Amino acid sequence: MSHYWSLESLHSTNALVITDGAQDKSGFGDDVGSEDDLYNEFRSSANHFGHPGGGGGEQLAINELISDGSVCAEALWDHVTMDDQELGFKAGDVIEVVDATNKEWWWGRVMESEGWFPASFVRLRVNQDEPMDDYLMQLEGAPEGGAGVCHSLGPGLPCREQMRANVINEIMSTERDYIKHLKDICEGYIKQCRKRTDMFTEEQLRTIFGNIDELYRFQKKFLKNLEKKFNKEQPHLSEIGSCFLEHQTDFQIYSEYCNNHPNACIQLSKLMKMKKYVFFFEACRLLQKMIDISLDGFLLTPVQKICKYPLQLAELLKYTNPQHRDYKDVEAALNAMKNVARLINERKRRLENVDKIAHWQSSIEDWEGEDILSRSSDLIFSGDLTKTSQPQAKGQQRMFFLFDHQLVFCKKDLLRRDILYYKGRLDMDEMEVVDVEDGKDKELNVSVKNAVKLVSPNRDEVHLLCAKKPELKQRWLRAFRDEREQVQHDLDTGFSITEVQKKQAMQNACKNHPAGKPKVFQHFLAVSAPPLLRSKSSKCLHYPEPPAQARLASPLVPDSTPFRLRWNVIAPPRVLHRALSWVSAQSRELQ
Repeated sequence: MSHYWSLESLHSTNALVITDGAQDKSGFGDDVGSEDDLYNEFRSSANHFGHPGGGGGEQLAINELISDGSVCAEALWDHVTMDDQELGFKAGDVIEVVDATNKEWWWGRVMESEGWFPASFVRLRVNQDEPMDDYLMQLEGAPEGGAGVCHSLGPGLPCREQMRANVINEIMSTERDYIKHLKDICEGYIKQCRKRTDMFTEEQLRTIFGNIDELYRFQKKFLKNLEKKFNKEQPHLSEIGSCFLEHQTDFQIYSEYCNNHPNACIQLSKLMKMKKYVFFFEACRLLQKMIDISLDGFLLTPVQKICKYPLQLAELLKYTNPQHRDYKDVEAALNAMKNVARLINERKRRLENVDKIAHWQSSIEDWEGEDILSRSSDLIFSGDLTKTSQPQAKGQQRMFFLFDHQLVFCKKDLLRRDILYYKGRLDMDEMEVVDVEDGKDKELNVSVKNAVKLVSPNRDEVHLLCAKKPELKQRWLRAFRDEREQVQHDLDTGFSITEVQKKQAMQNACKNHPAGKPKVFQHFLAVSAPPLLRSKSSKCLHYPEPPAQARLASPLVPDSTPFRLRWNVIAPPRVLHRALSWVSAQSRELQ
């Protein structure tokens, strides 16, 4: 017996069930089970709202496939990692899935490399049979007239043309399915959610669904254009490349959706902790007669779709004869859609960097002036340089951070090298970068080596930056060129961070770094190592032997009163003196 939920009845955690078209006003009957039973059933069965891949049934099916033989997946996103336990790959790579026991992280193989990778970065290949490339190579390599070899896959069509027809049919079919998918989300979920103002605010709906209604309108127009170019009788003669070229700028609206998608997952996850939202979204799905996938799975589809276009066009180009009228358009369309996907990936990365940059600024002591996010959104390069400026012409060791539009420099703390003090910034929009030869600099009257000079237009501001090695100087010169290219690219593509995003990032950073930061000495007691080491088997503190140095006199340490350290351990003043002496010695070595 099938059960359907009444959307209008979901005023709280209670809901009426429409069984075979009639309302059961008694609520949940004995055959259905209690509300908690239903909630637990949703959470434990196929509706795994925290995982975009869907439910446990799919996970079991994947593992069964793996047990039967190799399972291949296609990478939707680049996965760049510095962890040797993780598997790196590029979008479009084919990964052999070895273990999918964990629904979030799978173990896979690419060429000779193996490692963990996020399951959400890939999609399983629909056809797990022998790759068509190998099959075609076998056909082309077989002798003419060989037994069992067929040079056509359909009535009267050569192999390549039949394959092109198959790819065209797949593109049209998936596009129609995608339109249905977007329509179900807009009418099955968004329309019903807007009726329930007691459960959803407009801001919540905007966060969860993003601009998916815009995607729906655009994709309908795009499909209509495709249908005009589609040759139903002879699909291999279809000329659809021009459709992608005409709409290549329109596809950029996916950038907003993809950038918002992580926020949608977070908001949806919060709501799914409450039973009434679990019941409500399930009711939406059932009434719209949608397949058994959780809402976050449906919302992931546009992200996957924009990544799939280059894969489809690459397949189409592979089976398009260079003499075909559509060949040049398909080739150009493939490059265009690769650029769209690359642009979306880059914007996503930049938006993720906004929070990191805000946290970085909040960790800098004595920050002055406007926030770094007011003009910048990308850290391009960083490192130590010796700075010499007018009028004192005295070299100062500083840590430099090159962002788009500006160069920030800081001073390291003498005791805690990981604490930085803000010392200033340079406007890169107003600076010319000059490569300086080794020798005597006449302008500042100093000897230089591995130097780069930053000069303002009217030359009233000159800064000499010296690297330790020639290769570091070259790396900085390349970074300065990258910064100018980045600024120009952002201008050409219209990329910018909204004021709301900047404000939210700074607020999040302030929450994690509240006012009244610990002083250097307090940081040292809480974090520094190895002066104070805690044994894993006990709560005792073990003190290292101090280096053979004179005792450090510090006004921070009283002569008689013991200090209370972490884990409620009382340390006598002499221990703190020894510890501070050790840190002082290490600091001198670093300098």
